[in-house]
Order: sequence, then structure tokens, then C-alpha cells
Amino acid sequence: MPRLRWDRVRALGRHGFGLRRLDGESPLRLVLLLCSFALTGYAGVRLLSGDWFGILLWIVGAAILHDLVLLPLYALADRAVGAALPAPARWINHVRVPAFLSGVLMLVWFPLILGRQARRYEHVTGLSADVFWPRWLLITAVLFGVSALWLVIRVGIRVWRRRPPRPSRLSRLSRLSWLSRPSRRGAAAGGKRKPPAGPARPSRP
Repeated sequence: MPRLRWDRVRALGRHGFGLRRLDGESPLRLVLLLCSFALTGYAGVRLLSGDWFGILLWIVGAAILHDLVLLPLYALADRAVGAALPAPARWINHVRVPAFLSGVLMLVWFPLILGRQARRYEHVTGLSADVFWPRWLLITAVLFGVSALWLVIRVGIRVWRRRPPRPSRLSRLSRLSWLSRPSRRGAAAGGKRKPPAGPARPSRP
């Protein structure tokens, strides 16, 4: 009975308000989706419970800064990399991905990486803020190193796949046996035996 009711609800959603698109043919997925919406709403309420105007101003300012300043810089840098490295996109991605991750880290931690909030950080945590700049450089170097290593592996796999297949030992033996066989003409000529020579017949006078 519950199965029939759920099928009826799915049929109603398919023709009505699109429940089938939300649940993805599974009620568990619908429950998880509703829980995620509830968690997002709770986080938003808790976030805006303090200085909501400053938070909204920061979100709007970050969106405007990203769309008007950072996005054109992304596009310009990508065009520059594409012009400097005339290669397909799958190879240029080995530069794009580490550069993107390094840029995100810089965007999130730039006050500490550039030393803008070093005194405040040391006062609150009691730790030194001089480690952020060398650590960011180290992480950037590791990202580009891993990307370069993966590029070398991909190129090696591509070259190995294009290499012509080597003949196996069985094929070599069959080729040698084929070369050692006599030709058909020789076998036919050798297969025909000449009749034995008998005594010479006397010639007629």
C-alpha cells in the first residue's frame, strides 16, 4: 500500500509540480535535499544575526569585485597563457588548475600572506604570521610540480599507446616456419617423381 501511494505521488508530480525532478526517483534524495535547504537557511539566519548590514555589504562588494575586476583579470591571464602556449586545452589545463588553486588561496589568505593583519593575528593567536608567505609559495610550487608530473605521465602514456605493437614470440616462430617452408612450385616440382630409367631398347635397323 505505501508503494502504491508513493507511485501515485510520483505520477502526480510528473504531471503537476515536478516532484519527480526533485526526488530523482528516490525519496531519500528528496529528504536530503530538504535537509540541505534547512541547514542553509539556519546558517544564513545565524550569520545575519549580528552585523547583517556589514555582512550583506561584504557579500555584495565581493560579488561586484569578482565580476568587475577579478573576472576580466582571469580572462586576460587565460588569453595570455593560451597565446604563449599554443596547445590544446587539455594541455593548458595543467597550467590553469594550479594557477587557479594558488589564486584562490591568495584571495582567501591575502591579509596574512601579504602581512596586512600580522599584528592582529599574533595578538589573537599568539603565533607568528611570518609563515604564511613561504607556505603559500611552497604550496604553489607543489601544485605546479604535481601538475607537471601528471603532464609527463600523460605524455608518456600517449607515446606508449602510439608505439607499434611488438611481434610476440609465437608470431616470430610462425613467421620463421613460414619462411622455412618450400614454395608451392618447388614442392610441386619436387613432389613429381621421374620414372626409373630402364634398359635401353635396341634401335631398329
